[in-house]
Amino acid sequence: MSTSSALIPKSLAFSILALVFALSGCSDRSETADAATAQGSLTAGEGYEPNVITGEGIPNPNPNRIGSWATLPEGREWGSTAGIDTDPTDGHLWAYERCASGSAGGPGVNCDSNPVDPIFKFDRTTGEVLANFGAGIFVTPHGIYADEEGNVWVTDFAGNDAGTKGHQVHKFSAAGALLMSLGTAGQPGNDAEHLNQPNDVIVGPDGSIYVADGHSGQGMTTAEDMAEGRAEGLTGRIVKFSPEGEYLMEWGEIGTEHGEFRTPHALEFDAQGRLWVADRGNHRLEIFDQQGNYLESRYLYGRISDLFITDDDMVYAIDSESNELRHINWMNGVRIGSVARDWIVGFIPPWESDSRPQNGVAGEGVAVDADGNVYVAEGPASLADAGSAFTKYEVSGM
Repeated sequence: MSTSSALIPKSLAFSILALVFALSGCSDRSETADAATAQGSLTAGEGYEPNVITGEGIPNPNPNRIGSWATLPEGREWGSTAGIDTDPTDGHLWAYERCASGSAGGPGVNCDSNPVDPIFKFDRTTGEVLANFGAGIFVTPHGIYADEEGNVWVTDFAGNDAGTKGHQVHKFSAAGALLMSLGTAGQPGNDAEHLNQPNDVIVGPDGSIYVADGHSGQGMTTAEDMAEGRAEGLTGRIVKFSPEGEYLMEWGEIGTEHGEFRTPHALEFDAQGRLWVADRGNHRLEIFDQQGNYLESRYLYGRISDLFITDDDMVYAIDSESNELRHINWMNGVRIGSVARDWIVGFIPPWESDSRPQNGVAGEGVAVDADGNVYVAEGPASLADAGSAFTKYEVSGM
């Protein structure tokens, strides 16, 4: 979830640029087809139009799927996850798994009841474990971010029964030392001292810390539901802290207007210093300046669980939540587009699954390495079909 040193290979960049030209640089359908043929990036004939809902007709730049990527220490069992990020200092992958819990946390198996080390650093080439820590601190890890100094930030979006853990954001050194915690341990709330189901965290260009807070809004589908949620003190907000962890400001509440959220599930900065928010329940990406002023939106990426923006301004956003009853007809998977406009130029399809035969299943977290390889963190919906917590999608030709 970081704006890291991930770059698109020249061959893929050329293909994407050719596709953008083919799809956007012509005035009508026949010219679009002619341009596509001339560029060699599309093979469809006259009248061709890509389908961003199903992914049909959109190239897959990462066709080589490696399931069960990465290794676990002996005796460990894969749990679900929703977070993976590229370390900007060396290009390897930071991620977590939920201590053998196949669900999103809560009662039963979680990192409180099964206190193994949930945070991992994996070699991006081999999948071997380079670091592993965090035991005894979490209930249910959710968002993960690797900052420019090599530190790792992880949110804990659930609380334990004892009320002593959870609803916090933790900052670790690369060696696993706990450096900072935001929020009050085990105590959800909506004021400056508390968090309530924090989903993700990111550090801004000036060192300020941003937390996406509130997971419950995505299930509120009526105005009455949202009003009740707000009255109960449930959150859908972005909270900004100083580099030292002091509360500065916040914006947003549960709702559907711009600047409101139904589960702000992931955060990312682009090269212009704009904050992108995956507003999952509202099926959109919302873009803000660093003071919380709304700028613009993107609507073609599905019901987004996570996003990653590369240094050359390509957006990778993963939809893991669409199904036959919620966001119907949309195919899950990774949609790829330019920061500059709301348009899709690449699509990595989901796993086929009997659980969602119409939509497929995909993970909840996404990251991209320096070669353009894509890594997916498999959530509760996709873990069984994927076979392990992480999947790698290599670029074509590798």
